Amino acid sequence: MNLFFNFWENLLFILSNLRWQDFFDIGLVWAIIYRVLVLIRRTGTVQMLSGLGIIAITYILSIWFELYTLNWLLEKFFSNLFVIVVVLFQGEIRRALAHIGSHPIFSDVSVTMETHMVEDIVKGIVASSEKGYGALIVVEREILLDYYIETGTEINSHISAEVIQSIFHPQAPMHDGAMLIRNGKIFSAGCFLPLSKNPALDKNLGTRHRAAIGLTEETDALVIVVSEETKAVSIVSGGHMRPQVEISDIRLALYEAFELKYKGAGKGSVQEGVLK
Repeated sequence: MNLFFNFWENLLFILSNLRWQDFFDIGLVWAIIYRVLVLIRRTGTVQMLSGLGIIAITYILSIWFELYTLNWLLEKFFSNLFVIVVVLFQGEIRRALAHIGSHPIFSDVSVTMETHMVEDIVKGIVASSEKGYGALIVVEREILLDYYIETGTEINSHISAEVIQSIFHPQAPMHDGAMLIRNGKIFSAGCFLPLSKNPALDKNLGTRHRAAIGLTEETDALVIVVSEETKAVSIVSGGHMRPQVEISDIRLALYEAFELKYKGAGKGSVQEGVLK
């Protein structure tokens, strides 16, 4: 009972001595920790952090079991931990600082521009389907796709239906790979995606469809696939594929991926219909 009263007495003492600066300090630390956790989720660095955790557990075990050589080695490792973290996560740190400097207030991409961007993607998909061009279009969302970007060629081009068609033209050098859209631009093309290993998939599915499913099994990306053989368009997300979708379905999926409010087909948009 005395322990209970002592606890509340100490708690009331701490609360009575709190300043407004302390609340601000706690809130700031919470915000920083939250942003770090979001960044870890987006960049997929969980595996590296897991590796560091395993090393830390090994270090503790080396102390308990008096493994002097291993303990000495791990001590040297952790004494340089700050430098190691900076080297391992230099890309993530750079992107985090860039993200801080790119506040939405200063964004130069208006809702109107984003709407036109969606319509240009739809036009490019429809044109590719009508011409029988196979296409694999990836829209990056929360989880960054740097690993797959590195397998392709950086383009960093504004989105247009003409650029999309030129990338997936059968004679183009990058037509077999995926085109990746990041921050409202065609960031890279000719990217190689991981094939799905799901044994339940239809054996008649081609490489493009298997790659689209494989990527969405591992990330939250939206992938749109145009079949070179059937000219049908499929939407893939969350490891699931919706085959032979309508144009309105493509538009709605893109609006959701870019976090825009869908108001139906806008002026100058592609006519509704089924792509076959």
